[in-house]
Amino acid sequence: YYYGRRQAAPLQNLPIKFMSTKLILIRHGQTDWSKQKKYCGVRDIDLNDVGRHQAEKLENELINKDIINVYSSDLKRCENFAKLIFKNKLIEKLPQLREMNFGIFEGLTYHQLMEKHQEIYQRWLNNPSKISIPQGENLNEMNIRVKKTLMQLLCINKDKTIAMITHGGPIKVILCHVLNLNLDEIWQIEPGLASVREIEFDETGKGKIL
Repeated sequence: YYYGRRQAAPLQNLPIKFMSTKLILIRHGQTDWSKQKKYCGVRDIDLNDVGRHQAEKLENELINKDIINVYSSDLKRCENFAKLIFKNKLIEKLPQLREMNFGIFEGLTYHQLMEKHQEIYQRWLNNPSKISIPQGENLNEMNIRVKKTLMQLLCINKDKTIAMITHGGPIKVILCHVLNLNLDEIWQIEPGLASVREIEFDETGKGKIL
């Protein structure tokens, strides 16, 4: 109040600052198994020479990004990819960012799966969120652990730029969240090896791809 009258503040002139976090979302580089198109979930397969070369290229592309913190799956193909890109940064390894456990699908190609486990494999392809892979993980389980970890990282890195080096599956569920897709639409997203996406999240956890 000003002299008994309400003094309206000029809202358009108020300095408003929205907290946001920029996420540099990176898929690891090539391995021998990815070259052979084998399903690789929790098996700890390392990068091959092509994968290491992809990391060297990304190092040059990301050198000018003001990245504060770097988080990686603790599997070798991600951890070593991260170390090659961010040589002077501490890499925090998080098992929550691991690829989905593919159970009986691990190490097999599409054609091998159609020969050995055609019925369950076809059902999983048609309804990935509703079918649990024998001896493996359900897509919903991976979605819960990845999204929970993502939200925790956004919370502790407000107004910063961070990098996350992970696998195709976690990247797909993050992008489903950003694009408002349900999990059974996950096959619409295919992040390439050594691909990079930049996403900006607001304080509510809503993201947009930059």
